[in-house]
Amino acid sequence: MHPAPSFEFAGQSWQALPQGALFWRERAALIVADLHFEKASAYAARGQLLPPYDSRATLEALEALVALTAPRELWCLGDSFHDGSAGERMDAATRARLARLTGLCRWTWITGNHDPMPAPGLDGEVVEEARIDGVILRHEARQEEAWPEISGHFHPKWRVSLRGRSVSRRCFVRGSSKLILPAFGALTGGLDAAAPAIRALIGRGGEALVPVSDRLLRFAVPA
Repeated sequence: MHPAPSFEFAGQSWQALPQGALFWRERAALIVADLHFEKASAYAARGQLLPPYDSRATLEALEALVALTAPRELWCLGDSFHDGSAGERMDAATRARLARLTGLCRWTWITGNHDPMPAPGLDGEVVEEARIDGVILRHEARQEEAWPEISGHFHPKWRVSLRGRSVSRRCFVRGSSKLILPAFGALTGGLDAAAPAIRALIGRGGEALVPVSDRLLRFAVPA
């Protein structure tokens, strides 16, 4: 298992991994959000040419994490595919690798706003959201949710100034009852963790968690 330090949320132990994934220790579950497979090909179809390697890079990173953590479960928190036809655009070799990966453990696709249904022909259960061991897993956080909730959607990043230069790193954002994951995909932008949309969800006392190597850096998110 990765040596990343643990933190507590909802009475459970978690590890925020530098690759942008969350490991739930009690369930041996790996959780990722916003893979956005085939984003580059979607942009190319609209005339904006990007290097067409994002799906392969995202999949390679996910394969490496599965090998490292050996999860019993893997949860994808929505927007795993950039749009409804992303699976059709994915090349056959990448699709076959993804199909093999989904068969290695109990796999659950949570639907998102980009992918109301994942690509056909892949293993795994498809749900809108799930409540397990007292924790809600869904794509986008709901302000009115009373249960502890883990979500994605916002692609949070934390910006710091180093030697007069602004540096941005993807981060996890934790509030008293909400935990928002960064985007795992290789070709994804990000929203500042202190943006009003995120602050409104986590309330006072929120913090940005930035995993680096064997440390977890913590920054207070202004209310």
